Amino acid sequence: MALVKDNLLLHAVRGTLGNQFTIYERNDQIIIAKKRGPSKNKPTKKQLEARYKMKVAAAYAKAILLDPEIKAYYKSLAGPGQNAYNMAVKDAYKSPEVQNIRFEDDTVVVTAKDEFRVAEVTVRVLDADGEILERGAAVVGRNGVDWYYKVASRPPGGKIIVVAVDLPGNETVREVKLE
Repeated sequence: MALVKDNLLLHAVRGTLGNQFTIYERNDQIIIAKKRGPSKNKPTKKQLEARYKMKVAAAYAKAILLDPEIKAYYKSLAGPGQNAYNMAVKDAYKSPEVQNIRFEDDTVVVTAKDEFRVAEVTVRVLDADGEILERGAAVVGRNGVDWYYKVASRPPGGKIIVVAVDLPGNETVREVKLE
């Protein structure tokens, strides 16, 4: 790979020359690199899963960027050499993370993070037989990371199921058994 600076000949050239070189621009720099061909190895299961996940993320980015407000949101998060589309793909590729579930009296406090934004957190309370006693949406706290849900009861032997959802709709589910 070579970086080209102040070269009038290659200033307006982009693409592949023969079967040898590819010329492209990244971050306002012209780059010349050896042309890559397709891999001769069969893709692994993980590679196929990653390709599918990327295809879904790209489809999300194309669709969601039609909304000017969301496009502006993603554009505001873009760094040098990035755009709203890159940020939307990155957001769709990763699910939110539920870092902690704790109890403060009759309130379930869920610490949920995402590189971009956690859109909602829902809480379900199940008894020992697995029947849903109550469910509802948690309310985000002032710090933007902790979500609060007031429960009517915490049945012994039951469990609390927390679902965190980000803007693209990726879900992360965590459960806590009650004693």
